[in-house]
This record gives sequence, structure tokens and C-alpha cells, in this order.
Amino acid sequence: MEKSLQTRMLVVGGGPGGYVAAIRAGQLGMDVTLVEADRLGGTCLIRGCIPSKALIHAASTFATLREAAGPGKLGISLACEPKLDLSETVRWKDGIVKRLNEGVASLLRRAKVRVVCGWARFSDGKTCVVDTAEGPLTITAEHVVLATGSEPVELPDLPFGGPVISSTEALSLSHLPRKLAVVGAGYIGLELGSAYRKLGVAVTVIEAQDRILPLYDEQLVRPVARWLERSGVSVHLGAKLKAFESGTLAIETRGGKLLEVGADTVLVTVGRRPRTQGWGLESMGVDMNGRCVRIDDQCRTSMKNVWAIGDLVGEPMLEHKAAAQGEMVAEVIAGRRRRFDPAAIPAVCFTEPEIVSVGILPGDAAATGTEVITAVFPFSANGRALSMEAGESGGFVRVLARKGDHRILGVQAVGAHIAELSGEFTLALEMGATLEDVAGVIHAHPTLSEGFFEASLSGLGHAIHA
Repeated sequence: MEKSLQTRMLVVGGGPGGYVAAIRAGQLGMDVTLVEADRLGGTCLIRGCIPSKALIHAASTFATLREAAGPGKLGISLACEPKLDLSETVRWKDGIVKRLNEGVASLLRRAKVRVVCGWARFSDGKTCVVDTAEGPLTITAEHVVLATGSEPVELPDLPFGGPVISSTEALSLSHLPRKLAVVGAGYIGLELGSAYRKLGVAVTVIEAQDRILPLYDEQLVRPVARWLERSGVSVHLGAKLKAFESGTLAIETRGGKLLEVGADTVLVTVGRRPRTQGWGLESMGVDMNGRCVRIDDQCRTSMKNVWAIGDLVGEPMLEHKAAAQGEMVAEVIAGRRRRFDPAAIPAVCFTEPEIVSVGILPGDAAATGTEVITAVFPFSANGRALSMEAGESGGFVRVLARKGDHRILGVQAVGAHIAELSGEFTLALEMGATLEDVAGVIHAHPTLSEGFFEASLSGLGHAIHA
């Protein structure tokens, strides 16, 4: 006999948007059911942000030890080359994922959220059948929150399988490839490509556009391009894929020259798309915005009491955006007055060096005719950066402020560990800070945060250390 269940709020997808929505709703006293076919935590925790950062950290540690072998560095030397056991590295990475996955499950239990394991398929806007291990379960809800996430985009001429992999497989390889070709020079491709280069793999990056990280301006990505060149990563820009067979990737370069690139593994990172197939979206009667579900500023869809959050609603496809939307939706359903209208959503590339961008870029200001003050402070003049070998990478902090009232509209930075300053940058924009506000805050010395302070001083015309 088919079982059934009624719930006030049904969340489909246990990623950062879905589980945050469920936990917050549970905290507010609602009856909540969350359906997840895979492990709790979603793409970010299971096969994205967390495991990739773990791999990047392990790769950086290995590269540092290799630099110390032989003559050494900073007075530190090793008598022999370090050895890498990739299976042990993957096991360590999986342990971190498992710990966080179990943490999410514990938080859901504490919030009294009912978790159903299985794949949901909707027959109408408020009803779905979940294929569970115990058999089908029909769930009817007053409110439905769609948080199905996204999936890697596959190229027609390079379908996933065998030596052609997505970022998911790149995080769990059983052995290091000798030659890795990365198709796509966005942040995912460059993060993983840089990590594997540090592990000793020969890496080639192939990008159809004319520069790496095409969403950012040239000044911001120049230090990353410099690291790639110094590290021996081959980069082909404006390149077209022609064929891949027998360990050889044929490409056409920007000048029309045909080139063969040796690659025993091809990592395709040309973007992600909302996961809209296989769970009955077509039966729900919601309006679409291209491939994404259309929402308003409260994440309401065109169907009453059906909400959509996270990657399903489009860019930016970031964990912290999804989580913020999930929390807000839970509070709106509970009767609170909320809307999703952030002043800025930070973006971070964990490349070498790292990049942070919050708010507008110089090109955005020019396109809208906004008169801005642009001020830059180099990390080559920052004591903390120099003391950890991060002052000569070309890194900097850049502040854009409206010329009329000095209100900060954008902050970008590139440098070692600069991701840790993303919160300070975003807070400044959310609070409507001016150059004078930041310049009036005493920043601890020696820290990288002094770069933000000094850039703000520079915008006012009186930087101290530059």
C-alpha cells in the first residue's frame, strides 16, 4: 500500500539552500519535510566547494614541501623529495566531507525536520511521489520550496565518460594523470587545474574566449595569469575544440593554427546549469526565465506557495546566495516581512593567488556612466603579505567609490588568503560605508586587512604607505 504524508513545508533538495530553509523553518516551529536523493549538503559540500578547497590545500602543502627539497627555501630544506599518496589525500578529503555531512544531518534533527531519502517527482504544484527504499511515498504540502541545485554542462563533442570528466570526478581520482587538459578557464577550471599542477601534473588550459576568468577585468586576473605562466601551465585562449581521441585533443588556436594537445584526462568546466529535468518541473506550472525558474524578490514563483532558491533560479550560483535565500523564504512563510535585495554578493576564486570581488567592477561603472574614484593599494607595500611571501605576486586591493559622496560601490582584491577579507568588503557595501568610514577604522597590524584601509586612504588622496 502506497504511503502518504502531509506537511506544511516541503523542501526538495538538501543542499545549502534547502537545508538552511528547512532548519530555519523548523526553528520557527513549522512542520517541515526535506527530500534529498543523495547525501545531505548538496553540490557545495559533497562534490564542490568543500572538497575542492581541501584538494587545493593539500596541493599547496605538497608544492611547498617540493620547494624545500634540495637547496631549500627560507633556510628550510628537505633531504629528499616528498611523496604523494593520492588515495590517502582523497581519504582525508572525504573525511572532511563526511564530518560536515553528518553535521548537517544533526542540525536538521535538532530543528525537528523530517528527512526523506529518495528522488521526488511532482504530479502537480503541491504533490510529489518520492521513491524511497521502503517504497513510494506521496507527499502533499502547503508550501513547496524548490532547491534542486545545478549540474555540470556537458559539451556535445566531449560527453562525460572515460577520460572526459567533470569537476565531480576530478575531486576523487584514483591516480594522478600525466597530462591534464582543462577545457574552460573559469574559476572551477583554474582552481582545479592549478591544484593538479602543484601536484606535478602537466596541465593545459583551453578557453574559447580571449582571456582567463572572463567575468573579471584584466588587472584583476593578471596575477593569476602570471602564476600560470611561471608554473608551466600552457594556456590557449580563443581556442576551438576539434576532436579528442587516443589521448590527443585537437584544437584550433586563435590564429587558425591546428594544434594537438596530449591529454590522458580531459576536465570539462564550461559552466553549470540549473537541474530542471527528471523531477516533474513541467507539471508544476511555474514560469521560466530561460533555463531558470522565474522568481520575485521573495523567491516566489508564479505558482502560489511554490518557492525556488539557489542555483535553480540562476546566477550567481553560489552557496552563500542559496543559503541566504533559504533562510529568507522560511521566514516569509512564517509570516515575517523579508525580501531578497542584498547590496552585494561576494564572489571568490580560490586560484593562485586568490581573487575576491564584491559590488561593481570598473567596467560596470563605465557602462552606467557612474563617476567613480578608483584607488589601488599593492600588497608589495604590505608587511603581512611580505612576511608570508605574498608581496611579490602582483596582488592588491582596489576600491571603487562614487565620486559625489565617496560611498563604496565595489571592492576587489587579489592575493594570498584574500578570501578571508570577503566578509569585511561585503559588510562595507551592505552598511553603505564611505571611504572616510573605512579610513577611520583602526586596522590591526600586520594584517592583509590594512590593504583595504590604505586603498581607502588612497581614494581620499593621502595613502600613508604607498
